[in-house]
Amino acid sequence: MSSKRSANFFQHCYRYLLRLILIFHYCLVKIFKLIPSKKKSIQPVKILATGTFYSDHWLITHLRPMANAANCSSLTMVASVPVPELNKVSGAYAPQWLSKALGQVGARLVYFTWVAITTRPDVLVGFHILVNGLFVVFLAKLIGAKSVYICGGGPREVRGGGIETENRIFNRIGQTDYFIEKMLLKSVNEMDLVVSMGTSAIKYFKEKGVSTQFEIVPGGFDDHLFMPLDSVEKKYDLILIGRLSEVKRVDRFLEAIQLAKKSLSSLKAVIVGDGPDKDKLQELAKKLGLEQNVDFVGWQDNVHLWLQRSKCFVLTSDSEGLSQALIQAMMCGLPAITSNVGDLADLLVNNVNGYLIDDLSSDGFSRAFISLFTVDVEFNQFAQNAYTSTKNYSVTEVEKQWTEIFTPSKY
Repeated sequence: MSSKRSANFFQHCYRYLLRLILIFHYCLVKIFKLIPSKKKSIQPVKILATGTFYSDHWLITHLRPMANAANCSSLTMVASVPVPELNKVSGAYAPQWLSKALGQVGARLVYFTWVAITTRPDVLVGFHILVNGLFVVFLAKLIGAKSVYICGGGPREVRGGGIETENRIFNRIGQTDYFIEKMLLKSVNEMDLVVSMGTSAIKYFKEKGVSTQFEIVPGGFDDHLFMPLDSVEKKYDLILIGRLSEVKRVDRFLEAIQLAKKSLSSLKAVIVGDGPDKDKLQELAKKLGLEQNVDFVGWQDNVHLWLQRSKCFVLTSDSEGLSQALIQAMMCGLPAITSNVGDLADLLVNNVNGYLIDDLSSDGFSRAFISLFTVDVEFNQFAQNAYTSTKNYSVTEVEKQWTEIFTPSKY
């Protein structure tokens, strides 16, 4: 999504309304900050979280290690859809009448506010700043809790005023708005802790003057599921996993496959995921003559099985944090070929466990596909390096991180 498009009259009015709301929000944060509160050093801690998620697996990756931290007593997730059953995790849902009156998102946030005020948890967690984190930061000040913002989308969650996101409130502003960006940054700075998937968001926030505490916690993955299985037949050469939206540039992936077919006639790929662009991408695959080369299989709960049936993981995105799917793939021993954007270089090292593509074109990716599958020694070494580079991403290791974060001196 381009942030340079021009806004119409109604979008200008809408932007100024958002500016006023954010000013009011920041004033509330500052007022609530003046409320005297006793410093809490109670262990273990009680956590209340909220957010929007598109798959159970994404949520499990974050909630399970957080809840299993040695000093966490319970974690309640206020959600619009059922929360997976996990140790020490419970779901909380707005009543139906409230959802009918305010819609799912509005009802969830109002109910989250009610639960926060009535149960007084020790820690409030918001996945993404828009708009969950904005609620977390002022509620935490109101009830004397600690605020944690989990930045899953990288700098684009804030940059340009949120125009690059899929958030339906902020991506409608019509053009880049640095005042809105500045107000969002002020809210981020009021957080007690910002948890990022990788280094790019932290670098961005620090460059913009945010001085709160930062931690890198990309999520914890089950290494009993995500592991190499050489006994499984490799049906697919390439696998792409993700939400089928514009920023993922799956069109680039399809065009690269078409080009690579000239040298790799039997190249086979699978796309795991769903999203607003699915129909358009399926039409493109048909237009490019890839019906026999590319399978669209939608969202899958057993992602590990699809990875274990594949040889190489691919991301052709214009923007990424540290992709969870990339971590899962490399834990399964898959070398990767990805855009050199965001935090992907935190894990993927060019010519060591895969290829980082600077030339974000279908031709750039097709050359990498051909190179990887025509040099056997290189492929095997990349695969081994991919597996060994993910040792710190297991659930057990990430539980230790959260235990350290929730010690009184840290949070």
